[in-house]
Amino acid sequence: MKDAQKPDHVSLDTLITRLKEGRYVIPDFQREFEWNPWDIEALMRSIFLDYYIGSLLLWRSKQESFEALSCESIYGHSGESRPEYIVLDGQQRLTAMYYAFLAPDIPPPRRTNRAFYFIRVDRFMAEEYDDAFHYEWQTKRFSRLIENRQEQYLQHIFPLSIVGAGGWELPNWVQGYEQFWKDRAHEASEAGDSVCAKIAADNAVNAHAFGEHLRAITQQYQISYIELDRDLAIDKVCDIFTQINSRGIRLDVFDLMNALLKPKNLQLKQMWRDAKPRLAFVNTEKMNVYILQVMSILRQAYCSPKYLYFLLPGQEKPVRDPDGTRRKEVLIRDIADFDKHWNLAVDALEAAIKILCHPQEFGAISPKYLPYVSILPAFAALQAHVKTLPVNRRLDAQRKIRHWYWASVFTNRYSGSVESTSARDFLDVKAWLEEDGAEPALISEFKIRFTSLDLRREIKRGSSVYNGIFNLLVLQGARDWMTGNVPQHDDLDDHHIVPASWGEAHLQKNQVHTILNRTPLTEDTNRNIIRDRLPNAYLPELIAENGESNVRAILESHFISPAAMEILLRDPFTPDDFEAFVTERQRTLQQAVESLLIKERFDLPPHLRDLDEGIEQVELGLRRIIATALKDDPAGLPPHLLQKADERILGAARKNPAMDIEQYGTLAGKLEYCDLRELQNIIVSRTLWPVFEPRFSNKDALNVKFNQLAELRNGIRHSRTVDEITRKEGEAAILWFEPVLGR
Repeated sequence: MKDAQKPDHVSLDTLITRLKEGRYVIPDFQREFEWNPWDIEALMRSIFLDYYIGSLLLWRSKQESFEALSCESIYGHSGESRPEYIVLDGQQRLTAMYYAFLAPDIPPPRRTNRAFYFIRVDRFMAEEYDDAFHYEWQTKRFSRLIENRQEQYLQHIFPLSIVGAGGWELPNWVQGYEQFWKDRAHEASEAGDSVCAKIAADNAVNAHAFGEHLRAITQQYQISYIELDRDLAIDKVCDIFTQINSRGIRLDVFDLMNALLKPKNLQLKQMWRDAKPRLAFVNTEKMNVYILQVMSILRQAYCSPKYLYFLLPGQEKPVRDPDGTRRKEVLIRDIADFDKHWNLAVDALEAAIKILCHPQEFGAISPKYLPYVSILPAFAALQAHVKTLPVNRRLDAQRKIRHWYWASVFTNRYSGSVESTSARDFLDVKAWLEEDGAEPALISEFKIRFTSLDLRREIKRGSSVYNGIFNLLVLQGARDWMTGNVPQHDDLDDHHIVPASWGEAHLQKNQVHTILNRTPLTEDTNRNIIRDRLPNAYLPELIAENGESNVRAILESHFISPAAMEILLRDPFTPDDFEAFVTERQRTLQQAVESLLIKERFDLPPHLRDLDEGIEQVELGLRRIIATALKDDPAGLPPHLLQKADERILGAARKNPAMDIEQYGTLAGKLEYCDLRELQNIIVSRTLWPVFEPRFSNKDALNVKFNQLAELRNGIRHSRTVDEITRKEGEAAILWFEPVLGR
């Protein structure tokens, strides 16, 4: 029996071929395929980053063994099988690879829709690995993307099913991707657009490098396995499997840290038991690891598992200084130091949770409405860092953290594996707290992407965008429909405005469950007011009892505009009316996201919100008349201001590769990167004043109005106190500009 166990390895290419041919089968005594979609995503990340994924245990068997153990094909396999190996250990990994690379037309376990796996090549080549690996559910939009290679190239999306397709599919895709960006670079160069040409050329270089990486991984990445001899008796094979499974509980990094700390007389599990009740609001099995991650972020700005081991007392960490000098440092001196930093991390997480669930801070009034659990380590670490800043800087720091938080929520930033994202965000936001000019690329990405939010698709409580909108409604102070008061938040839930029963009878599947048709209401209101009736039945009753203006004000606190209210009152109410209602509410909610989150008006008193919006309208009007007067020709700008705008646009493009830089080639586009004072300088400049004098008449009077407006704007946007004189003069300037710009 000396050859009963034979270690070997197989390349990824060969393994995928064997999977496709049905050479691996699963014995009946194995459990079903149980991995979640994000587990498959994590495995893909490990493979493409050339990490070890563990060994397989295979039994090269024969027909009678296949039959005796009632073997079945791997989940999702279709077509004829050529069974060769019985999988004793590794079923989940092999099935995950089959699902990602072969893309069978079947949903993952416990799901109703098919999933596709892909790599965001731009993120991968930028080494933003936690943002590089994704899966998407099958939708019409994504199905079109899977069939359209040009669109894949444009969006830097590499479907992993290309790897499993075999033949020339992979080299053809890589060659097409590289050529696509070479052609773009050539077109931009011919058009004289050096910025776009440079970006496209860089993409072409990255495409080539990505292709080389793919070739190396598919041909050289090795999966190790142990092969049991085909002549082993079935009872012995089953005994081997039982022994493996009895020890098969997966250890996480917390368990390993606990084991390493025990010899140092530090009982990590007991420390976790003591801390657990303080953090019980959030329901997650990972909270014990999150404490270690907060400790790690605050001590070394990293929190992936390999860095957590440097939290062991006395453990030396290799460090390379900016000048290349190598040294070692100890992050945690001894047990007492570990205990101190553990308690600081627990305090930080507890404080962060209290802030997030507060109805006037972030609005996650219940654990089920927390957009992300995985954002907690970064958020808690940032909140702890703010406490170390001078008191006079904390207000602005909190403003920036809020902006980062909401940008993360509405861009789905923390939806996958997030350790490196947490660490990078901590460093980026920390740098931003020190210097306004160091704004993270995420912020500009949020400003661009929020306009494409399709809230109709947000039908499932728990997604970041769905929960984010619900939080926004809580923060808005959505009032109770019966009493007109802001209700107790422990009694709120998301209820339908147009009843679900009507939607199920008149609309396509799930349309009625969109967040656009939901709002925070108490159970009493849902039971006593709505009662499974249409709005055209229950709203007239409310209006009769309370008056139309009062009902209108209450609905507006739920981001239901007067136009949306009129639609809800239509009788009969049809599916077309429902579509008109959700379209109007989508518009209202997008305006709210822009005004309250992107333009950061949540922290302003209502009267200053209106003034801030008035200032913005003046700036938009000034840009419009400058672009019109100069015939949208950038060459008409003073050269130093044109240079400033171009530098800012180029900087924004570097931070956000998804930015469409072509739209900023016009004068109107460049003016978006000019501030109020620069717009003033354009208009009153010696060479351009004759162009604008007929509209503004008196340069001195115009400068006074600009000064008043700038003083008010700076007070609002830099969190300074706005005194009564500044407010009134600024308000007068807005009123002065309105008719002048409207001519």
